Amino acid sequence: MTETTLGTPAGPAPGLAPSIALGNLPSLPPGIASGEVAGRLSIRHGRLIDPANGIDALLDLHIADGKVLAVGEAPAGFAPDRVLDATGQVVCPGFIDLCARLREPGQEHKGTIASETAAAAAGGITSLCCPPDTAPIIDTPAVAQLITRTAKQAGKARVVPAGALTHGLAGEQLSEMATLRQAGCAVMCQAERPIINTQVLRRAMEYAATFGLTVIMRPENPFLRDNGCAHEGRISARLGLPGIPEAAETVALARDLEVAKQTGARVHFRALSCARSLEKLAAAQARGIAVSADVSAHQLILTEDDLEGFNSQCHLNPPLRTAADRDALREAVRTGLVSAVCSDHQPHEPDAKLAPFPSTAPGMAALETLLPLLLRLVAAGVLDLPTAIARVTSGPAAILGLPLGNLAPGQAADLCVFDPEAKWRVGPKTWLSQGRNTPFWGERFKGRVTWTLLGGQIVHERRR
Repeated sequence: MTETTLGTPAGPAPGLAPSIALGNLPSLPPGIASGEVAGRLSIRHGRLIDPANGIDALLDLHIADGKVLAVGEAPAGFAPDRVLDATGQVVCPGFIDLCARLREPGQEHKGTIASETAAAAAGGITSLCCPPDTAPIIDTPAVAQLITRTAKQAGKARVVPAGALTHGLAGEQLSEMATLRQAGCAVMCQAERPIINTQVLRRAMEYAATFGLTVIMRPENPFLRDNGCAHEGRISARLGLPGIPEAAETVALARDLEVAKQTGARVHFRALSCARSLEKLAAAQARGIAVSADVSAHQLILTEDDLEGFNSQCHLNPPLRTAADRDALREAVRTGLVSAVCSDHQPHEPDAKLAPFPSTAPGMAALETLLPLLLRLVAAGVLDLPTAIARVTSGPAAILGLPLGNLAPGQAADLCVFDPEAKWRVGPKTWLSQGRNTPFWGERFKGRVTWTLLGGQIVHERRR
């Protein structure tokens, strides 16, 4: 039997506080990054919704030097280079996606940073966090810097890499979290790979807490999950598919919550999928444990019933669960128990979804459907529009600990302007992601982005 190594990584370099590096986290378009001044813009006649500042009103917005200059009346003498007419449209902070796999480096046949950040911009997403399960894994500063540099060159979205919690995501030896933070990793994560050894998990959370880092966990017990590919219930039984019980999530969640309490670490749970997990989360928050959670947008729309016909586009992890679970997730998002909604974007090549259901790759391409899925919930009366926008702006910004997701004067001018009534069909003419693995292919949606601004520069403009 081999001995598990906990590891004792060194702290930050002498004289260099972790916060110094964090100040450079958000990547800007090439022109701004090189010192070029962004143009002056006015966005007029739109419904401005900024949940972080409690704004929901018909107000103009003025931008200069890549930042929000003023809300409402323009400052005296302000002369915009361009005016965007947002009549009948919503103006809000750019969306922040807590989980989007860009596939680069290592799996460029599925997607690239350039292709997927272009899709993000088309979906109104200006910042996204990519998990560390790239190839090579984000467990060294070099890989983190490669990703942020490539994203900066593409100039479509800010990419915040999540650093690996353990070396190689193997769950045995702690990563150099301090140096990863200095290299631009705002959070630490194990992606889909659990830490089996609870003592290693404890030491990892303790070390992260030392540097004020949030740990992102995807709670799943691999032994209870086994080789499952669908929710363990009536649909999987009828289709003869190996099931994944709710306990695979709730058992792991219970363990992680207790370790979080023991260590005092800030822990964020990604992609919760069932009502029983929400009960445990609510109890932990009531006990004062510093925990938060998000849910994938498709979990608020789809259920296990969508697997009928062995639809491999609905092969997901965590799996789609019951309608009761979906409704509980919706209520948790409405009340704020779940403070963020993410895309959980996982682009695949076509062949990855062509095998028999259990052998297909789980995940869907989801950047461009994040907004319209939220608007479906608004249309159904599940959420009001400000709450829906909060869950993809101020909510995830607070989890990442970044000064984003709001439109206060002086903040980065990351904006989304969308037409809530615009109708469009998911198809090759409207889709930018390299991955086309979505169960919504061919469907008609309502709500489409007109402009996306990153650091005051227009990075997406829909032709009308």
